[in-house]
Amino acid sequence: MPAPLPHATALDVRSEVVDEDAFYPSSDGKRMADNTWQAEAIINAASDLAVALPEPFVAADILVYPEPGNRHNSIAPDVLVAFGVGRYHRPHYRVWTEGKPPDWVLEVASPSTQARDRNYKRCYYESMGVPEYWLFDPKGGIYPRGVSRLTGLQLVAGKYQPLQTGVVGGTPMVRSEVLGLGVRLEDGLLRFRDPASGQDIRHHGEAEAAVEAAAAERRVAEARTERAQAAAEREAIRAQVRIRELEALVQRLQAGSGDSAR
Repeated sequence: MPAPLPHATALDVRSEVVDEDAFYPSSDGKRMADNTWQAEAIINAASDLAVALPEPFVAADILVYPEPGNRHNSIAPDVLVAFGVGRYHRPHYRVWTEGKPPDWVLEVASPSTQARDRNYKRCYYESMGVPEYWLFDPKGGIYPRGVSRLTGLQLVAGKYQPLQTGVVGGTPMVRSEVLGLGVRLEDGLLRFRDPASGQDIRHHGEAEAAVEAAAAERRVAEARTERAQAAAEREAIRAQVRIRELEALVQRLQAGSGDSAR
């Protein structure tokens, strides 16, 4: 594990059974984001992945503890994904309890965190054994010149190696082997794509708008159907009136014919 980090003291190591949820803090006291674009990028990525990947555990800004007994050694990824650990609420993520480190981690850059993300955290996640580590500059200009705004790193023989950037539909895209999704930069946010269907994962706002649009179309169709039914009923009534009028006319004509014959 990268140094320096304080090790557990004698007071931290307890012989009696303790409530680990309470023993390990659920907050480091730091805010999730330094600005609105960083916050939006974090929330968007977490919500999109929660929809795209219904089974794994997806979380934003949750403390990860890699070392049992040491509550001072923790890190809070902006977004993490862990497969096979169960999808339920947790106060934090303890690697030894879950049986594995997170499978995928994202850090979204801000001026105060970008250097730590690219150096210290890279070494930290690498030593923890996180299979993929992603770095993202949502605003642009936060990373030094020449550093890509979106980088995916894959753990190979214990060291991070860059994932290759491809081009899909004329747009640069990096495929996450862990997520099984394509990832690209779009308007200051991450856009995920399902390569099997070739369809983009809708952002939360887009999904809501699609639901609202579908509901509006349904209301229009229902109103159109109701108008058509009402018109058909009116036409049926008019037809019945006309039939009765014709029947009455026939009866009058027949009655007139009978009078003439007498």
